[in-house]
Amino acid sequence: MAIDYAPLPGEVQPPVPDGPKLCSGEEMRILHNAFLWAYEQAPGLIGSVGPGETSRSEFIGQWLADLDATLHTHHESEDELLWDRLEQRSPSCALHVGQMRAHHVQVSELLAETEPLLTAWRSNADPATGEKLTDAYTRMLGVLTVHLRREVVEVVPVVERVITQKEWSGLAKHSINAIPKSRLLPQLGLLLANSSPADRAEFFAAVPPPVRLLWRITGRRQFAKQYRQLFPGQPVPETI
Repeated sequence: MAIDYAPLPGEVQPPVPDGPKLCSGEEMRILHNAFLWAYEQAPGLIGSVGPGETSRSEFIGQWLADLDATLHTHHESEDELLWDRLEQRSPSCALHVGQMRAHHVQVSELLAETEPLLTAWRSNADPATGEKLTDAYTRMLGVLTVHLRREVVEVVPVVERVITQKEWSGLAKHSINAIPKSRLLPQLGLLLANSSPADRAEFFAAVPPPVRLLWRITGRRQFAKQYRQLFPGQPVPETI
């Protein structure tokens, strides 16, 4: 999903504190691109499953469940490690942080709605359940399209002035540690595939060396296999 990370008419950005950048928030845009692309695919993937095709509904359902879990983990890390610090160090950003928190509540409510639908659909590939699930994911994409853009445009510039690189890296580490290793490499592929060549190279260079090695040995192949199963007949996007 192509998204323009720019403010829309009527939106007001918080003032950015003076001083040098203490961290770089560029990877947030890369992560958000991947989330938006993935949730944009959800309705089509659900619709590609015929009545009773439980083998495919289980495969796609697992991919969606992993996506949901990673989104929840990402938001949980921000809720626990970012928002309070941001409000304390840049009070003028408090209104925008409040909006981010409210978006998180909306996403949490939608995740709670999708979970039982997804569980049922995975096991029965029921078209009626699939329609309800599609509707929920369509509403999820609507919330994320607003939230993820505004977080990059309004919040990240402030983050870069008041959050240290150690704290920012700790946020990423908190999320990564919560992701099971079984889905870490395929989801790294998702990030790489939804990045420009320049962003891809910069992002991959910051990945810990052991993970870079695992990606080259097995991760790239795992991602390609998963992609072909999700989207039969489509070329696998470039990664590294």
